[in-house]
Amino acid sequence: MAETSTVAAPDWSAIPAPVDDGGCAHLAGLTLPSIPLAATDGSTIDLSALPGRAVVYAYPRTGRPGVENPDGWDMIPGARGCTPQSCSFRDHFAELKELGVDHLFGLSTQPSAYQSEAAERLHLPFAVLSDEALTLSKAIDLPLFEAGGETLTKRFTLVIDDGVVTKVFYPVFPPDRSAQDVVDWLRSEQGQA
Repeated sequence: MAETSTVAAPDWSAIPAPVDDGGCAHLAGLTLPSIPLAATDGSTIDLSALPGRAVVYAYPRTGRPGVENPDGWDMIPGARGCTPQSCSFRDHFAELKELGVDHLFGLSTQPSAYQSEAAERLHLPFAVLSDEALTLSKAIDLPLFEAGGETLTKRFTLVIDDGVVTKVFYPVFPPDRSAQDVVDWLRSEQGQA
């Protein structure tokens, strides 16, 4: 088995938590439009056409070792924590599958080539989707923000059943609990609390 990267979680109490600004309130019950997205495994994924249950966690951006984040990054509520969030989904991947998740994806507005570096470095057993052109974001009015000259997705997680959003987690904080929150919800939905 490949060695996996472990990332020490920051002191979340020192980072401003995001608040629910209503940015995802309209998503529960939404039938997704057909929008193909490039994936880090080289495929193209249309979330509206996937059979079964998909979980998509959205995050602003992954950094690269040795490259500085945009100025003030840690003080933007909800910005910090993309790597710990991705690692949490990696670490809960088998459990999510056991709980009926057929498809798991990360999602950001970064180009697929950029995302591929992080997916490889973090040994993610699932693909990350690129909404670089903001096609999905604009079509379903996803919550976005600007930082460092980039348009970035706010952090949220969607549970999608046969192309329909059935559960929304927003805001997500701390990010490294994101996968566990989904696991807990899936268990409670199945009466396994």
